[in-house]
Amino acid sequence: MTHARHLTVAEGQQGLYHCIARCVRRAWLCGVDPITKVDYEHRKPMIAARIVQLAGIFAVDVYSYAVMRRSFASGHPVAVGKF
Repeated sequence: MTHARHLTVAEGQQGLYHCIARCVRRAWLCGVDPITKVDYEHRKPMIAARIVQLAGIFAVDVYSYAVMRRSFASGHPVAVGKF
């Protein structure tokens, strides 16, 4: 369930937020699907480039990210008084 940002991020407090997105229902983000044997590894560099592109568009710092077979995770620092 989602929560409003003002309930999650305390104003004036520095922090590092871990965000996760995952595929469901036997969908594969990258890697080899063990049932169909289809290789989706070509998506990994495209997803990494898209994370960097969207960070610039939305003015968000990306501390780290990982693209895995069925999910990706990213870490975002929040600095006090930056904006």
